[in-house]
Amino acid sequence: MPEISYQQLSPKYFKQVIELANKVHGVGYLNEKSLADWAARSTCTKIINGTKIKDIANNCSFVALLNHRSGTATEQTDTEQRLIGFRITFSADQWQTDQWCTPKLWQVPKNKCCYFKCNTVDEKYRGLGVGKQLLQLSIQAVKKQGAVAGISHLWKQSPNNSAVAYFTHCGGELINYHPDKWNDDSKHGYICTICGNDCHCEAVEMIIRFN
Repeated sequence: MPEISYQQLSPKYFKQVIELANKVHGVGYLNEKSLADWAARSTCTKIINGTKIKDIANNCSFVALLNHRSGTATEQTDTEQRLIGFRITFSADQWQTDQWCTPKLWQVPKNKCCYFKCNTVDEKYRGLGVGKQLLQLSIQAVKKQGAVAGISHLWKQSPNNSAVAYFTHCGGELINYHPDKWNDDSKHGYICTICGNDCHCEAVEMIIRFN
């Protein structure tokens, strides 16, 4: 069983996150600018003396790291870490609904809903519970921020519809279907692994309610 550890997302992991994201989801899915924006949305704001301040200590996005120790059992060893997965989650006060959202069906106020933006695990390490652990860490963090539920758009065309199956297994409830959600992105640099630069994949809008 590989030794896997989990850390909050920080700039030191950005390069590896971008490489894995573009490998799994398609060229142009993430870049330095977009990831920096996503990371900023992972922290909520708090008000101190009437001023809104980013609560950077309460970060709800996480990375999974494979730990490899060099040297023998009797020698001093160094630990090398390789990123094998990540979960990007937006705090409830850091995202806006759009035409792909159906808040009237959520039965939860929008300002109490975080947004599960992206979950990605290296193909070699799937089936080890990495995705589930990343989700649970995000849920623990957003609950501290005051969220009571989380919204996500799952990729229906993922291999064997695994994205929807995984989210359902973790408690996700179906809200709505949204054809062509990523079509505009594919016209502006994103290359879908299935459709190329004219993406017609369908997004499945789902919600997880926290207990």
